[in-house]
Amino acid sequence: MSIDAHQHYWDPARGDYGWLTPEMKPLYRVFDPDDLAPLRQTTDVRRTVVVQAAPTIDETRYLLNLARKEDSIAGMVGWVPLDSPDAPAIIDKFVHDPKFKGVRPMLQDLPDDTWIEHAPLEKAIERLIDLDLAFDALIFARHIPSLIRFAERYPKLRVVIDHGAKPPIRNGIEKGWQPWADGIAQLAKLPQNHLYCKLSGLVTESAQEQNQQYDENLKPYVKHLLEQFGPQRLMWGSDWPVVNLNGSYTDWHASAKRLTSHLEKADQDAIFGANARAFYRL
Repeated sequence: MSIDAHQHYWDPARGDYGWLTPEMKPLYRVFDPDDLAPLRQTTDVRRTVVVQAAPTIDETRYLLNLARKEDSIAGMVGWVPLDSPDAPAIIDKFVHDPKFKGVRPMLQDLPDDTWIEHAPLEKAIERLIDLDLAFDALIFARHIPSLIRFAERYPKLRVVIDHGAKPPIRNGIEKGWQPWADGIAQLAKLPQNHLYCKLSGLVTESAQEQNQQYDENLKPYVKHLLEQFGPQRLMWGSDWPVVNLNGSYTDWHASAKRLTSHLEKADQDAIFGANARAFYRL
C-alpha cells in the first residue's frame, strides 16, 4: 500500500497559522480531504500521514477530528508545548486517539536555534518514548548540531527528519551543498537505527525555474539522502499543499518514482509506504 508520509490540511479562517498569509495565494484557502482525493487516486496513494501546520493544541484537535471522519488518514502528527509542565498530561490525553502518532514542535520557526537542546521537559520526551510516539524534526542544516545532541540524549526516541533538513537547492550545488550534506551524514551515522528521514519538501526548496527539470536538479540531493540513510530509513512525502508553491503533487510523486527507479522493488515499496507504516505504527 502506497502511503504519503507528510501532508497537511488547514482552514485559514481558524486563525492560528501565523506563517500563512493572504499573500501566499496558492495556499491561502481551505485544503481538505476532498481536495487531495483526486491526487491520491491519480498517484495510487491509498493513505496519508497528516502533519500539524500551526503550533497550537486547537489545530491538533482540528486535525484529529478530520482524521476520525476520513479513512484515508492513517495517522496524525500533532503539536504539544513540550516546554510546558502540562505537556505530559496533554500527550496522555491525545494518545487516547488511535490516529495520534507523534508530535512536531516546528523547530525551524523558533527564534532559538538551540531550543531542542534545552527547552523540552525531560518528562515530556520520556512520555513520548513510553507511549511509543514519534518525533518529527522540522529543521534546516543550522539546527543539526542541536538535534544530534537531543537525539543522543534520548536514544530510544523515534525521530524523523522532515523534508531532508531542507537543503537550499535554489542556491545551486556550489553554494547550497554544505553544510547540509555533512550534516545529513552526521545524522545518519547516529547509532540509533530508528532515526529516519523524509524524502519530501525538496521541490519547495528549489527555484521555480529549476523545477522545469525536476529530476536533474533534485537528483544529487535524493542520491545523497539514499546513500546516507538507505532505502530502509527514507519515506516519501508530498508536503502537499505546500508543494503547490513551486510544483505539484503529481509531478513530485512522478519525479521521486523516477529518481528511485534503480532500486529493488522491495526498497521502492519501503520508501513509498512500508517505512511510514512501520515508523508511525500505522
